[in-house]
Amino acid sequence: MGIRTRKKHPDKALTPVQIRALNKPGRYADGNGLYLKVTESGAKRWELRTVVRGKRCDIGLGGLKLVSLAEAREEAQKYRKLARDDGDPVAAKRRARKGVPTFKEAAESVHREHAKAWKNAKHNDQWINTLKTYAFPVFGDRKVDQVQTPDVLKALTPVWLAKPETARRVRQRIGTVLDWAKAAGFRSGDNPVSEISRALPRQPDRRGHHAALPYADVSTFLRKLHEAEPTSASLAFEFLILTAARTSEVLEAKWSEIDLEQAAWTIPPDRMKAGREHRVPLAPRAIELLSQAKQLSAGSEFVFPGRSNDKPMSNMVLLMIVRRLEVDCTVHGFRSAFRDWASERTNFAREICEAALAHIVKDKTEAAYRRGDLFEKRRELMATWAAFATATKAEIIPLRLSIS
Repeated sequence: MGIRTRKKHPDKALTPVQIRALNKPGRYADGNGLYLKVTESGAKRWELRTVVRGKRCDIGLGGLKLVSLAEAREEAQKYRKLARDDGDPVAAKRRARKGVPTFKEAAESVHREHAKAWKNAKHNDQWINTLKTYAFPVFGDRKVDQVQTPDVLKALTPVWLAKPETARRVRQRIGTVLDWAKAAGFRSGDNPVSEISRALPRQPDRRGHHAALPYADVSTFLRKLHEAEPTSASLAFEFLILTAARTSEVLEAKWSEIDLEQAAWTIPPDRMKAGREHRVPLAPRAIELLSQAKQLSAGSEFVFPGRSNDKPMSNMVLLMIVRRLEVDCTVHGFRSAFRDWASERTNFAREICEAALAHIVKDKTEAAYRRGDLFEKRRELMATWAAFATATKAEIIPLRLSIS
């Protein structure tokens, strides 16, 4: 018995001359699943046989009159790669017939889909507006499958060094749109954003944290804040400092969340970064601020309304206060001032301080056993912080030195 040799699979077996000569009905292999099918009528058309998600699938690639041998090989390679990546070439082909969207249309689709999960309206607007400003003018009208690395480079280069943080966000959002386009079957191959950093100059080192005012200067800041008649903005700023809350949590606070009898403010999950309800104990001074704010809110549902009573105050109002008082810090940085004070000037346990900032417990074991929110212990912490922050220079505020 002779030795049987394995027949070699064809690879680019067909030539234009052979194709023209073929007239017998049947299927003729070019290789890698690509066939030329000749019908009884003599018509010739391309067909790709491949495996899609575990099942054999025959995909028509068009007639010979419209699709050349080279084009058929290119299309076959694209669909085979899509199938290997667990995609669906048939669905992709169907969508292609409907028309590939432009980058602008794709971005708007992604924005609509993601907006359902975003809690922050400001982030929702910023997401699409940065693309409108920096990406759409360069390649917004180009089909999403035609966007390549040079296009992305052209959009990012003008702002890469001038506005580093904005540029990084634009790059990430362009990448998200192109990833969506690939998943939807409108693109194939690698995302051109993935290698773009190698073509761009190195950005200056990022500032790792929000600039914070030294905690020893907080009381001086509050005195300057209230040198003039109290305004809704100045009340909101002090309330933010005394509660160690985030800017959006304070500005979007509603009277329905405030329980004056219990001296507590309950922030609902949809307004919290961690997505869970957070109770804030209110020090006596914070209650006083709310009483003054009530007189200025003119019946608004918001504790600190903006120019229009049906909308909250803009965060730009607080930012302008920082600039007016010529303080080298950010609004968010007052949370850092609070945390530094708690660490350096008190003996409150770390978990109490972290709970006051609504930080997530990263240790899974610890998180599993901690069911409470340490509310009463945090009440003592926030009262001590309020006393420290509002003290005058002549006052000596006794700080808690041990935990009973």
